[in-house]
Amino acid sequence: MANSHSSYTLLDSGEGRKLERFGKFSLSRPCSQAVWKKTLTNAIWQQADFIFTRDEENRWINKAHMPASWTCEIEGIIFKIQPTDFGHLGVFAEQMPFWHWMRQSVRDRQKITTKAPKVLNLFAYSGGATLACAQGGAQVCHLDASKGMVTWARENAALNHLEGAPIRWIIDDVMKFLQRELKRNNRYDAIILDPPTFGRGAQGEFFKIEEKIIPLLEMCRSLLTDEPLFLLFSCHTAGFSPQVLYNLLSQTTSDLKGAIDIGEMLLPSETGLPIPSGSFARWQTR
Repeated sequence: MANSHSSYTLLDSGEGRKLERFGKFSLSRPCSQAVWKKTLTNAIWQQADFIFTRDEENRWINKAHMPASWTCEIEGIIFKIQPTDFGHLGVFAEQMPFWHWMRQSVRDRQKITTKAPKVLNLFAYSGGATLACAQGGAQVCHLDASKGMVTWARENAALNHLEGAPIRWIIDDVMKFLQRELKRNNRYDAIILDPPTFGRGAQGEFFKIEEKIIPLLEMCRSLLTDEPLFLLFSCHTAGFSPQVLYNLLSQTTSDLKGAIDIGEMLLPSETGLPIPSGSFARWQTR
C-alpha cells in the first residue's frame, strides 16, 4: 500500500483552485468549478511546492525548482507525473474508483471462464484503465491518437512491471480504428471510452463529441462479444450530464441484459469538499 509520501491526495479546494499532493510534492492549480470557500488556511495553501497560474499566461511558478518528472501511486498504479505547459500532470485522478472496479471485474470473469477477458480502452491517455485491467489479468488494446501519450502510457506500464503484459499499443484515430476492427471481426468483452469534447486523430482527423458520439457508441456495441462484461462511458464535456450519458448508453445497450449506473466523477478530499469532475454511465452484465 502506498504511503503518504508516494500517493495522491486532494488536500483542499475553493476560490477557483485546488490543492493536491502527487507523491512528495504539493501543487496548486486552477479549478473553475471550485466556486466555494477554501477550507484550509491561506498559510497552508502558500506552502504548495508548485503553483500553476493562468494569469496573463500559462506558467508554473517556481518551475526552476520543479523536477522534470516524478512518480505517484494512485489506486494501486504507479504513474509518472510530468507537469506540462497546460497545467496537466499526466493523470486524471477522478477515474481512480473505476480502476479498482474494473480490475476486480476482470478477475471475477476470468475465474468463471478461465480465459483472459479482452478489453478495449479508447482515448486511453496515460493508461490508468489499461494498467488496472492488465493487473487483473486482461488482454488489453490501448488506443490513443497521440504518440506522446502512448509512449507515456508505456513508461507507466514499465513502472508497474507490466511491460511484458498482453497489451497492444495503438496510435490511431478512434473512428477509423473501430471501423477496421469491425471488418476484421475482432470482438471485446469490455470497452472503456473517455472521449474529449474536441480532438484530433493521428492524421489530423477532427473529432467533435456532439457529432461523433452516437456512431462511436454504436460501433462499440457492435464490437462487444456475445457475453460482454461492461461498457464504461465517461466524459468531461459541459452539458453531458449523467442523465445525458444514461440516455445515450441505454439506447446503445437496449438489447443487452444488464444494468446501467450513472453519476458524477468526484475527487474526494480529506479535509475539504469533493470536486465534481465529469460524468459517467456504466453498463455491466447482471
